[in-house]
Amino acid sequence: MYSILRRAFPTVAEASNPKRIVFLRPCCIGDVVMATAALSALREVFPEAHIAWAVGPWSARAIEHHPAIDAVLDTGADMPLRTPATFFRFLRRLRAGDYDMAVSLVRSPLMSLALYLAGIPLRAGLDSGGRGFAYNLRVPIDPAAREHESEIYLKVVSAIAGRELQAAANLPVTERARATARARLAAESIGAPFIVAHPGGGANPGAQLASKRYPPARFAAILNRVAEDRAADVILLGGPGDADLAAEVAGHLTVGSSSWVDQLSFEEIGALAADALLYIGNDTGLTHLAAASGARAVMLMGPTDPRRYAPYSPDHLALWKPVALSAGGAANAARGEWDWARDGVSVDEAVERILAFLAR
Repeated sequence: MYSILRRAFPTVAEASNPKRIVFLRPCCIGDVVMATAALSALREVFPEAHIAWAVGPWSARAIEHHPAIDAVLDTGADMPLRTPATFFRFLRRLRAGDYDMAVSLVRSPLMSLALYLAGIPLRAGLDSGGRGFAYNLRVPIDPAAREHESEIYLKVVSAIAGRELQAAANLPVTERARATARARLAAESIGAPFIVAHPGGGANPGAQLASKRYPPARFAAILNRVAEDRAADVILLGGPGDADLAAEVAGHLTVGSSSWVDQLSFEEIGALAADALLYIGNDTGLTHLAAASGARAVMLMGPTDPRRYAPYSPDHLALWKPVALSAGGAANAARGEWDWARDGVSVDEAVERILAFLAR
């Protein structure tokens, strides 16, 4: 079907000097943060253009302060193509934006169709298995190739520019957020060094994948040994649904610790992580956010491949025990195909590698 549709849509397009660009990666936080590399490359190519990021309300909080964005286009839902109602509401918002270029980092065929129906003259996007049939600048990708998501996203902007572009994922820390985080540290008499940790993750509007979480008792064991070695306190973070999990981890801690679960904005979390000795988290959006904010970040990875999903920022450590992952990845792990004790990196190995990372 896609091969037939591809022939029905022309591929002639020009990107001479767009004035209004819509940049599309609606969900989810980790993917949105990884897309900031492509955003920075796009801003480099078109420094004077108005760039609006089309993003859902859940994920917008992570990137709305990014200096390369002129506006945030609310997609109405983090998964705006899921129902006819959200699709057509999103389409109306695209039309109202009067954009002359769209940069789509979404693999859905409905996204390519929406941009065509919105009348956007240049539509550049990912073409996975023919799903980008309605783009007139199609960037083919192989879904089986082990490529990092940020590098895949960069290919779209590189195709527009006509040259290979490179950038890291980035979320510059604002002075406002830095001042708020430091004031809170002072109010609780927490000085350097301190470790920021998030034991949760795997929960977003697109999926619920608790299998991506390192076991709480083992997570605490890593924190105890690293914090003891560096004479550091631990600050536990999390969202509204992480209180019980954070309490379970805290119950295993033998070092000084505080719980700031559901008490900071994403901006403030980035600022706090950037000031910390270390940030430790699972394969989750918050770890990507911390790394992109300039933190020394450790990502504990399980049923997902670091070659695809590790932080795309310079100062990070992805801890992963090389194992054969099924095509379904974390989704299959949720059905019982992943066992952390058997398949995951051990506490001893994690501590050894983290201490070596800190000693660099």
